[in-house]
Amino acid sequence: QVRLVESGGGLVQPGGSLRLSCAASGSIFRMISMGWYRQAPGNQRELVASITPDGMTDYTESVKGRFSISRDNAKKTLYLQMNSLKPEDTAVYYCNKPLTGGRVSYSWGQGTQVTVSV
Repeated sequence: QVRLVESGGGLVQPGGSLRLSCAASGSIFRMISMGWYRQAPGNQRELVASITPDGMTDYTESVKGRFSISRDNAKKTLYLQMNSLKPEDTAVYYCNKPLTGGRVSYSWGQGTQVTVSV
Protein backbone atom coordinates (compact mmCIF):
# COMPACT_ATOMS: atom_id res chain seq x y z
CA GLN A 1 0.00 0.00 0.00
CA VAL A 2 1.27 3.45 -0.93
CA ARG A 3 1.14 6.15 1.75
CA LEU A 4 0.51 9.71 0.61
CA VAL A 5 1.40 12.84 2.59
CA GLU A 6 0.28 16.22 1.29
CA SER A 7 1.74 19.56 2.38
CA GLY A 8 2.14 23.18 1.34
CA GLY A 9 -1.34 24.57 1.87
CA GLY A 10 -2.14 27.79 3.67
CA LEU A 11 -3.98 31.07 3.61
CA VAL A 12 -3.37 33.25 0.57
CA GLN A 13 -5.01 36.34 -0.87
CA PRO A 14 -6.83 36.24 -4.22
CA GLY A 15 -4.29 36.41 -7.03
CA GLY A 16 -1.63 34.75 -4.93
CA SER A 17 0.28 31.51 -5.42
CA LEU A 18 0.96 28.30 -3.53
CA ARG A 19 2.93 25.15 -4.29
CA LEU A 20 1.58 21.89 -2.94
CA SER A 21 3.65 18.75 -2.47
CA CYS A 22 2.65 15.10 -2.17
CA ALA A 23 5.24 12.66 -0.87
CA ALA A 24 4.59 9.02 -1.74
CA SER A 25 6.04 5.90 -0.16
CA GLY A 26 6.91 2.74 -2.04
CA SER A 27 8.82 2.02 -5.21
CA ILE A 28 6.16 2.22 -7.91
CA PHE A 29 5.64 5.99 -7.95
CA ARG A 30 7.54 6.50 -11.17
CA MET A 31 5.40 3.89 -12.96
CA ILE A 32 1.95 5.28 -12.17
CA SER A 33 -0.23 8.21 -13.11
CA MET A 34 -1.03 10.57 -10.27
CA GLY A 35 -3.60 13.27 -9.68
CA TRP A 36 -4.48 16.18 -7.46
CA TYR A 37 -8.00 16.29 -6.06
CA ARG A 38 -9.83 18.87 -4.00
CA GLN A 39 -12.91 18.93 -1.82
CA ALA A 40 -14.65 22.12 -0.81
CA PRO A 41 -17.19 22.18 2.03
CA GLY A 42 -20.49 20.69 0.87
CA ASN A 43 -19.01 19.52 -2.43
CA GLN A 44 -17.84 16.19 -3.75
CA ARG A 45 -14.14 15.59 -4.17
CA GLU A 46 -13.04 16.41 -7.72
CA LEU A 47 -9.98 15.64 -9.80
CA VAL A 48 -8.31 18.91 -10.82
CA ALA A 49 -5.08 17.77 -12.47
CA SER A 50 -3.36 14.55 -13.47
CA ILE A 51 0.00 13.50 -14.83
CA THR A 52 1.16 10.30 -16.51
CA PRO A 53 4.47 8.55 -15.70
CA ASP A 54 6.09 10.25 -18.71
CA GLY A 55 4.76 13.69 -17.86
CA MET A 56 1.62 14.19 -19.94
CA THR A 57 -0.79 16.42 -18.05
CA ASP A 58 -4.50 17.12 -17.98
CA TYR A 59 -6.54 19.72 -16.08
CA THR A 60 -10.12 20.42 -15.25
CA GLU A 61 -11.37 23.47 -17.12
CA SER A 62 -11.61 25.75 -14.10
CA VAL A 63 -7.85 25.57 -13.37
CA LYS A 64 -6.40 25.50 -16.88
CA GLY A 65 -3.77 28.18 -17.35
CA ARG A 66 -3.47 28.75 -13.59
CA PHE A 67 -2.38 25.41 -12.11
CA SER A 68 0.55 23.26 -13.16
CA ILE A 69 1.09 19.65 -12.08
CA SER A 70 4.56 18.13 -12.09
CA ARG A 71 6.45 15.23 -10.59
CA ASP A 72 9.94 14.31 -9.42
CA ASN A 73 10.18 10.54 -9.75
CA ALA A 74 13.56 10.38 -8.00
CA LYS A 75 12.06 12.08 -4.93
CA LYS A 76 8.73 10.25 -5.28
CA THR A 77 7.00 13.60 -5.00
CA LEU A 78 4.08 15.15 -6.85
CA TYR A 79 3.64 18.92 -7.06
CA LEU A 80 0.86 21.36 -7.84
CA GLN A 81 1.84 24.93 -8.60
CA MET A 82 -1.20 27.13 -8.15
CA ASN A 83 -1.16 30.69 -9.49
CA SER A 84 -3.80 33.40 -9.78
CA LEU A 85 -5.73 31.77 -6.96
CA LYS A 86 -9.42 32.54 -6.57
CA PRO A 87 -11.72 32.20 -3.55
CA GLU A 88 -13.42 29.29 -5.31
CA ASP A 89 -10.13 27.37 -5.16
CA THR A 90 -10.58 27.12 -1.39
CA ALA A 91 -10.66 23.42 -0.50
CA VAL A 92 -8.73 20.58 1.04
CA TYR A 93 -6.32 19.24 -1.58
CA TYR A 94 -5.36 15.58 -1.85
CA CYS A 95 -3.24 13.44 -4.13
CA ASN A 96 -3.93 9.91 -5.31
CA LYS A 97 -3.70 7.55 -8.26
CA PRO A 98 -6.76 7.97 -10.48
CA LEU A 99 -8.67 4.95 -11.71
CA THR A 100 -11.59 4.73 -14.13
CA GLY A 101 -15.03 5.59 -12.90
CA GLY A 102 -13.79 8.21 -10.48
CA ARG A 103 -12.19 5.69 -8.20
CA VAL A 104 -8.71 5.95 -6.72
CA SER A 105 -6.08 3.38 -5.89
CA TYR A 106 -4.96 4.24 -2.40
CA SER A 107 -6.27 5.37 0.96
CA TRP A 108 -6.62 9.12 1.21
CA GLY A 109 -4.00 11.10 3.07
CA GLN A 110 -4.84 13.89 5.47
CA GLY A 111 -4.88 16.49 2.72
CA THR A 112 -3.68 20.07 2.90
CA GLN A 113 -6.01 23.03 3.40
CA VAL A 114 -5.90 25.87 0.86
CA THR A 115 -7.84 29.00 1.79
CA VAL A 116 -8.06 31.91 -0.63
CA SER A 117 -9.43 34.98 1.11
CA VAL A 118 -8.75 38.65 1.65
